[in-house]
Amino acid sequence: MAFWVYVSALLWPDCHLDHNFSCGVTLTNFCLLKTLDEVLCRTRKSRRFAAIGGGLLLLAGCNSLPESGPTERQINQAAHDPKRSTLDYRIIQVNPDLIDILASQVPPLFSSLDAGHSLHNPPRNDTIGPGDILQVSIYEVGSALFSPNGMSMSAGANTSMASNLPPLNVDGNGNIEVPFGGQLYVSGMTTNQLAEAITLRLKWKSQSPQVLVRIVSDITNSVIVYGGVREPNRIPLTPNREHILDVIALAGGEDRTVQSDEDYIVRLTRDEKVAELPLKTIENDPAQNIVMQPGDRVQLIYQPRSFSVFGASERVTQEQFTTPDLTMAEAISRSGGPIDSRADPNAIYLFRFESADVLKRLGVPVDKGATVGPVIYQLDMMNPSNYFLAQRFMMRDHDIIYIANASSNKFYKFFGLISTLVSPGITAAWMVK
Repeated sequence: MAFWVYVSALLWPDCHLDHNFSCGVTLTNFCLLKTLDEVLCRTRKSRRFAAIGGGLLLLAGCNSLPESGPTERQINQAAHDPKRSTLDYRIIQVNPDLIDILASQVPPLFSSLDAGHSLHNPPRNDTIGPGDILQVSIYEVGSALFSPNGMSMSAGANTSMASNLPPLNVDGNGNIEVPFGGQLYVSGMTTNQLAEAITLRLKWKSQSPQVLVRIVSDITNSVIVYGGVREPNRIPLTPNREHILDVIALAGGEDRTVQSDEDYIVRLTRDEKVAELPLKTIENDPAQNIVMQPGDRVQLIYQPRSFSVFGASERVTQEQFTTPDLTMAEAISRSGGPIDSRADPNAIYLFRFESADVLKRLGVPVDKGATVGPVIYQLDMMNPSNYFLAQRFMMRDHDIIYIANASSNKFYKFFGLISTLVSPGITAAWMVK
């Protein structure tokens, strides 16, 4: 009852009120407006209703205002709340030790795949294997066993007769069938070794046979080059020992009409092992331009690297790297940086799935068998020294930068909303006066 009396006195101080309350706390005689003061009394009521309504909204409505993302406090709370954090991640402050750990991380290099082949034991590219097609030419003196017309030479003649056998296919077991020579196992032989083997088989059937063997279709000594090249193809290898950039060039090279070679990834598959490197890295590091081996598969992938920016920045955006390397400082500046009126420069976050090796070195637990894990790196831009660290922190593909909202942002949003709602009433009151 006292509450209603207080509210009545607050809203209608100049009105004559007669309050009669029953046991049900009923206000019976309401304000009797005087003819002369009616307009002023209603104006005062409107102002006080607006004041009380604004107070109630201030107490209960701030949390319902829209936001672009969480504050620093909310991110820290979510990291320790198992109900809100479905992924077990940690928040790591950007510091010099972290920069050194990240800089020491080395991706799988092509040179590691070539470790078992030294210069003293280079792979051969002239052996025969299943699937190859061979051309065998036999030169005979005197009686021509392979002459199509059964021609024979006179005794003592030095004239030789050349006969080309039909193309011989090496079957899946590595065998070929030579007329008058029978079946020969040729897998692993060189062309010279096979020529000697055929000559030995024909020695007692043909007069002074001489044999030449040439690989017409070389399946065994070849690599497959495909993906973002102009001419995807099977590239035969030669004893010259082609390197990875050689076979890419023989396949027409990368399609530069799409993008620069910073956005191309070379994926090499060898003996069920896979390694990836940027094409630019192979071009700049001769040690990664390794010698090709028969059976290698080289895929050129056009993969434009990008990062995303959310939160209290000039714009929410997804940007491509467009350069070989990109630092965190450069990435933040591309999005316009933190907004003074909204952002909390103490809380600049970078979300990333980091390798398990780095997470272990940072003391972050990793699930058994996992190769990567989630982590959040925090940068405090109120500390001037961290601007130097941001210049050394290298961005990676699919990184997410989040600029947290300031805690006071809700109040300013609410104040702006109230101003928008109250301004028409204040304007109307001044017009009445």
